Amino acid sequence: MGPIEAVAVLFGFLCVWLTIKENIWCWPAGLVQVSLFIYIFHEVKLYSDLILHVIYVFVQFYGWYHWLHGGRGGRALEVTRLGPRAALVWPAAVVGGFLVWGYLMASHTDAALPYGDAFTTVASLVAQWLMARKKLESWLFWIGVDVVAIGIYWSKGLYLTSGLYLTFLIMASVGYFVWRGSWRGTEPALRAA
Repeated sequence: MGPIEAVAVLFGFLCVWLTIKENIWCWPAGLVQVSLFIYIFHEVKLYSDLILHVIYVFVQFYGWYHWLHGGRGGRALEVTRLGPRAALVWPAAVVGGFLVWGYLMASHTDAALPYGDAFTTVASLVAQWLMARKKLESWLFWIGVDVVAIGIYWSKGLYLTSGLYLTFLIMASVGYFVWRGSWRGTEPALRAA
């Protein structure tokens, strides 16, 4: 894809690195990344990813605000865990959502990889929402997304993006352990996401 893909990859790496560090600048870096990927995914007919990145534009603003003011008393947000019910509901939502979305993409569009693309889209929406809420488990969803995305982007000739997602896979694994170390208590874990 050339220079646009290279810039998107650079900002994607920066976004995840800043997220691991719980740095608020992850959100503006992410905004640049997702904006560029809207164009890229249109060009390679990964429509679910395109729609996902349009939604990401809005989630970037929400996450930015929520990390700054979503904590107790309007303070900065801290890392928390999902409650037991939410820990069951979110994975079930991913499975149901990707099957329905994949079917719709397969039967109503010329999408290149409708089910794989649907999985990364639905799981990414869940992961991004949980990331905006600073839930530790968001990293586990990102790990699943990254594994599938590596193959999808490689098969579409997006080699830099595939490499980025391989890097994301490593970073998500590190992010999980870093955030686990900053998770400070058990009481917030009882709240649903």
